[in-house]
Amino acid sequence: MIASSLRWKHYLPALLITALLSACGGGGSDNGNSNASNTSTPAGQLTQEPGAPVLSNNIATDGFNWFNYRRSQIGLSAMARNSLIDNAALGHSNYLNSNNTVAHEQVLGKPGFTGVKLGDRMAKAGYVVTSLQGEVIAGAANTSGFYLAEELITAIYHRFVIFEPLFKEGGAGAAVNGSGYAYFTTDLAGNSSYGPALPAGQLVTYPFSGQVKVATSFSSNNESPDPVPNQDVVGYPISVHANYGTTISVTAFSVRQRGAGTDLTVRLLKSDNDVHTPVSAASIIPLATLNPGTTYDVSFIGKVNGADVTRTWSFTTR
Repeated sequence: MIASSLRWKHYLPALLITALLSACGGGGSDNGNSNASNTSTPAGQLTQEPGAPVLSNNIATDGFNWFNYRRSQIGLSAMARNSLIDNAALGHSNYLNSNNTVAHEQVLGKPGFTGVKLGDRMAKAGYVVTSLQGEVIAGAANTSGFYLAEELITAIYHRFVIFEPLFKEGGAGAAVNGSGYAYFTTDLAGNSSYGPALPAGQLVTYPFSGQVKVATSFSSNNESPDPVPNQDVVGYPISVHANYGTTISVTAFSVRQRGAGTDLTVRLLKSDNDVHTPVSAASIIPLATLNPGTTYDVSFIGKVNGADVTRTWSFTTR
């Protein structure tokens, strides 16, 4: 499997009139790093998950469908695919391919230029830009859309974007160079005027309750900013998500192996201790790799916009 380096950017323009959530992934090649390789889920295993989308072997379609598959599993609405947003995403992937780069902003005058920022590119494609936009990008020497999408979901800062409940539609595009290196872009859009995606005071969790075959680890160094700066391979990230703009307050957030007497040591990501975590989400990242074939129990106690919320659930590793 291929290790990928990933980057995250998060923009909140003045007065919150519009917002852009974005994350991007740039990749490397098979560098012999066995620790990093072991954090990836093989594409063939993903196709065997219950209810998995039908494989089309089109990177953009498979990646977009995989995002919707995971969203539906945690109780979020599937995003409608919009051909205009497809065009914006494809144009950006072509630009990345032409310039051998992974970035959210394009440079005027460079080959394949379609607009500096995401909003510019979506508008040029004919899409009426909404108040909430998002973008995730992956670049890796792997041409499976399922794999690329799952890697972005694993990377916690990317997951915050992909599992934003208010996103209602999106589009995807991919380009592959002559060496088989793929650039996969997904652009997402939503608007609070559509109505709340989740009821007031509610949140969703990932891994979801009862999920099986969860990866045991995550290569933290492959995401930038690095969510665990002093360590590379860590346990699989666990997260909670509410509607954009909704505040999640954390009183206690823990995970332990079933039957064990103590909680795992984790790094807690929340908006008041990590500038890259939105106020509407939180995560814990175990500092040790999880054991394979093992059930873990999770507990979250906190508030969602001031309303008390308690959740307990479990998942099992592969």
